[in-house]
Amino acid sequence: MGDFPDSNFHFTEGEVLLFDKPLDWTSFDVVRKIRYTISHFLNVKKIKVGHAGTLDPKATGLLIVCTGKKTKEIEKFQAGEKEYIADIFLGATTPSFDRETEIDKEFPTKHITTELINEVLKSFIGKQEQMPPAFSAKRVNGERAYKKARKGINVELKPSLIEIKEIELLEFNLPELKINVKCGKGTYIRALARDIGKQLNSGGYLVGLRRTRIGEFKVDEAMTIDDFKTQIDQEEKNREQE
Repeated sequence: MGDFPDSNFHFTEGEVLLFDKPLDWTSFDVVRKIRYTISHFLNVKKIKVGHAGTLDPKATGLLIVCTGKKTKEIEKFQAGEKEYIADIFLGATTPSFDRETEIDKEFPTKHITTELINEVLKSFIGKQEQMPPAFSAKRVNGERAYKKARKGINVELKPSLIEIKEIELLEFNLPELKINVKCGKGTYIRALARDIGKQLNSGGYLVGLRRTRIGEFKVDEAMTIDDFKTQIDQEEKNREQE
């Protein structure tokens, strides 16, 4: 933390911090917690802190958090290839395409085989247009789409150009399947789950999502929020002993 010569961190000059986002936290919850912890430690009112790529509340995994001057590099990190492990429930849909909302429709699944799934997954490889979820952070007339969607307001979004670079079936035990996805910026895995369900002549929604990589950064290198707090507490003790 730049103001203290023996510190392991340099928050003002800029740090790139890797976190394993917990379930049910928003990405901004993480940023807010880290900003508060840093501000308290540095005894300052403001410190620049931002994340490089939103993770949904129902997702876990890698979240890059930048501080100080490193916030200028956020767009660079956001542009990196992403990798996810996704669990999809087949035979039903929800308005949010995940567990945030209740099932609204059910569909048959008896016709779905491993061969059919592999065939469908291959069809998603490459560049394509994807319709984002209404329950998303996309802005519509200056307001986040999910805020309108949660109020029951119809949200009109435009399709985005995305790229699925690799997609692999890891497990299949009807009605659930687990896939590994490598994709470019702006890809909604919830929307992919919806589209896979449609292509299977059924329905699908996301029941689990973990981001394992962004560019060269891997979730195995990430820390928990508690890990970070422990390191800061130790820094404070070291500072008091000086």
